[in-house]
Amino acid sequence: MTDEIETTANMHPDWLVVESLDMEAQGVAHRADGKVVFIKGALPSELVSAVVHRKKNSWEQGIVTEVHRESSQRVRPGCPHFGLHEGACGGCKMQHLHVAAQVAVKQRVLEDNLWHLGKVKADNILRPIEGPAWGYRYRARLSVRHVRKKGAVLVGFHERKSGYVADMKECPVLPPQVSALLLPLRALITSMDAIDTCPQIELACGDTVIALVLRHMEPLSLGDLDKLRAFADHHAGVQWWLQPKGPETVHLLVEGGEELSYDLPAFGIHMPFRPTDFTQVNPHINRVLVSRSLRLLNAQKSERVIDWFCGLGNFTLPIATQAREVLGVEGSETLVARSRENFKRNQALAPVEQALCATKFVARNLFEMTPALLIADGVADKWLVDPPRDGAFALVQSLAALHQQKLDPVANPPTEGAEAWSPPKRIVYVSCNPATLARDADLLVHQAGYRCSAAGVVNMFPHTAHVESMAVFDLEM
Repeated sequence: MTDEIETTANMHPDWLVVESLDMEAQGVAHRADGKVVFIKGALPSELVSAVVHRKKNSWEQGIVTEVHRESSQRVRPGCPHFGLHEGACGGCKMQHLHVAAQVAVKQRVLEDNLWHLGKVKADNILRPIEGPAWGYRYRARLSVRHVRKKGAVLVGFHERKSGYVADMKECPVLPPQVSALLLPLRALITSMDAIDTCPQIELACGDTVIALVLRHMEPLSLGDLDKLRAFADHHAGVQWWLQPKGPETVHLLVEGGEELSYDLPAFGIHMPFRPTDFTQVNPHINRVLVSRSLRLLNAQKSERVIDWFCGLGNFTLPIATQAREVLGVEGSETLVARSRENFKRNQALAPVEQALCATKFVARNLFEMTPALLIADGVADKWLVDPPRDGAFALVQSLAALHQQKLDPVANPPTEGAEAWSPPKRIVYVSCNPATLARDADLLVHQAGYRCSAAGVVNMFPHTAHVESMAVFDLEM
């Protein structure tokens, strides 16, 4: 704290000096008695007043009411629906903070998690992966509500800390062509017989197609189906999919038409997908992420690589342009089937001199991984790991167990086949949760014989508190 701020704060004991941001993008301050105060809407280095709405013995939580000394990183939010006011959209939390400062906050969160949770410090900090701060969100789940008191249908995200749908007329984090559909979608649902039985529209954009998945609780009337077709005809690129029940029931309203897909041009890969398949929210960042991951992996034509949690093959197929052999492992049978189709299609399209290497996909519950299963998958020179938020604990635990067996076979009886198995020389780990990355890094570094040679953030979700990151682990020789 500078002398000037300290002096000013002492003159106004009710004012709070904001020291940092937490993982929920709340300002963190301390009262004179040491009690922590979390303040929504406050930024580091600011002097603020706040109204407290929640109190515990060791902490309080409140909302900023006035900023007496403003941070140099405070900016004007780019969306009229962002803020702390009643009815504000809850989709973003950091629009009031300059995007470069957002990245710095996320980098600190990553490093703090690695050290405090995993006692791991990366040898090198990777330059953050950044992209467009607006118009980046190609996947979203939009809630639909007929609000009789307002005499209107609302389509958008939930209000901040509420189950109500925000009264949104635009959304600058969605692609402009999708943001422009919010009001027409409200008008469409308002005109339909199913005005009260369509709770959700899921958005999945490809490079050229806007797929809209309409969840409907009752069968749609012929008139409603005609209105959906007319809407798609009027709005370029829109493709309606219908979901009468669970995700397995999703189907096209009108068969044919342009394919929902995205490309990874750096590798000559074309990726068709269904709107309910997992794909990255931010395609601009995804292209850079795949390129950097493969550059760090540095797979050679003589090497075998395993891609754990491979999904559609977002990393697997690019790796297949560089390695000798690739194994993709994924928990979903549906995604494995899709990844096999994508491999065959890309193999058929590739020029002879750029043919993909031998590639196999298998379905397995990776949260139930064991040393024996790991051995059964064979020796790989390198791994790429891209798990969901829960991380890759069972996988990493199995790797650590095999390492401990080699260190002390008396205390840790070897698993059958372990003597012929060897661990990967390098692991590139892509994470969407710094806490589970730190937990897994702890095992890799302290029990599996690796060092964390590099780590850095990936700003996949600008203006949100979501921290995506990547880390590289090299086997200590």
